[in-house]
Amino acid sequence: MHPTFNLKPLVLAAAALSVAGMSHAAGLDRSGQDITAFLQDGVYAEAVYTYIDADVSGYDSANNVPNSNGYVQGNKIGDIAESYDFFRYGVKADINDTFSVGILYDEPFGAAADYRGDNNFVAKGDPNGSITKLTGGQFNGATVEGEITRLTGIAGDTTLTPQERAAAAAGATNLSTAVGIARAEAGTVGEGTNVEVRTENITAILGAKFGPNKAFQVYGGPVAQRLQADVKLRGLAYGPASGYTAHVSPDQDYGWLAGVSYSKPEIALKAALTYRSEIDHNAKISETYPIVGIGAVGRLPAGASQAEIAAAAAAANRNSVFEVTTPKSVNFDFQTGLNPTVLATAKVRWVPWSDFAIVPPLYNDVSKGSYGPDGLALVGYDEDQWQVELGLAKRLSPALALSGTVGWDSGAGDPTTSLGPIEGYYSAGLGAKYNLTENWAVSAGGKYLWFGDAKGQLPTQKIVGDFQDNDGYVLGVKVSYQAK
Repeated sequence: MHPTFNLKPLVLAAAALSVAGMSHAAGLDRSGQDITAFLQDGVYAEAVYTYIDADVSGYDSANNVPNSNGYVQGNKIGDIAESYDFFRYGVKADINDTFSVGILYDEPFGAAADYRGDNNFVAKGDPNGSITKLTGGQFNGATVEGEITRLTGIAGDTTLTPQERAAAAAGATNLSTAVGIARAEAGTVGEGTNVEVRTENITAILGAKFGPNKAFQVYGGPVAQRLQADVKLRGLAYGPASGYTAHVSPDQDYGWLAGVSYSKPEIALKAALTYRSEIDHNAKISETYPIVGIGAVGRLPAGASQAEIAAAAAAANRNSVFEVTTPKSVNFDFQTGLNPTVLATAKVRWVPWSDFAIVPPLYNDVSKGSYGPDGLALVGYDEDQWQVELGLAKRLSPALALSGTVGWDSGAGDPTTSLGPIEGYYSAGLGAKYNLTENWAVSAGGKYLWFGDAKGQLPTQKIVGDFQDNDGYVLGVKVSYQAK
């Protein structure tokens, strides 16, 4: 025989746990795509606000040679993680004792990073100094052009050995690349690398209970997702991609959700397994890649007209449509009463970030010349994300409950993208809920995050930054209504 617990106080305690949800996780994961609002009894509604403030800092690499991947600790990088906030809403109602409906809103995926200060992720606008950093040579604007001409002449001298000619050709190419990078950086002087990604989801859910005591429920429904993004790559860290800019216009597409749950009210037990599908976006993207235009102009013959120069420079810009697929996910939510005033909870989340990539068309096409027919993605991850959060809640009075959580996020690999250089985290959190009336309640909570150390790398596998000993915190507040 199981002891029978008073469900209402235990639900009161459980709600205190979910205020500052799983946030600032692996890849672009943000909200954790929580669906527990739909699993509540009776008529339920909630509005949740979450604020994230992370400190992610480190060092850039003093090795700026584009074709050299070795990391050498360079300049200090200040905090690149911009504060970030989002909302979550949920409404759920029972049609009868079998069917339930719900609407959920959240902001599941996102990023916000901004590099500033004296480091290689900020454009300096110093062509001569940039060429020196990129080549290791003592060149100024005049002599480097002369050196390119000299090496080009050697490369075409048929009296020399093939090895000598190849070495000269490689030297001329490297110097030409350095000049192009320096000019591209000069065109964005003072600007820092910046990324902002936002998504919004609206999910409609229909559930049907069945089995003995209708303890089981299957549920599912459509998901509408809106995505937009802006990316700026600046500074010598990005080599030929310095000055690259992309704007992804807002795009809406659709996926679906399905799950199954089980409940045993007499011991306040609830368990739910939820699957969310991938969502394919065909989004409009505007790209600018300065070195492409610089190179096109540089290849024009002497005496080219202004119209020809303008047409060549226009190669740096492209408007197109590309596909980006936000990842599928699986969430497991569990709670059970330990005694009449204590509740235990567990959340597990899996997201296959190793399948995710952002591949802008112009960026990808430029990379094919050096990296093969598939080219490179702008953003990608090596590993899948696992996330676990365990909690305990204690009812202190009929109106007040306190809770605590500990959590772990595996990250999505190290090294990882320089646009989000952390490898998961450990967390600890506290929360409280207070019933204002029979139906209305307010909850508040906070969570401290210890981020895993990570090296930031380019899609070329070049290590351009080292980020260690970073942390952050999450604050949340929730207003909820429930009538059974």
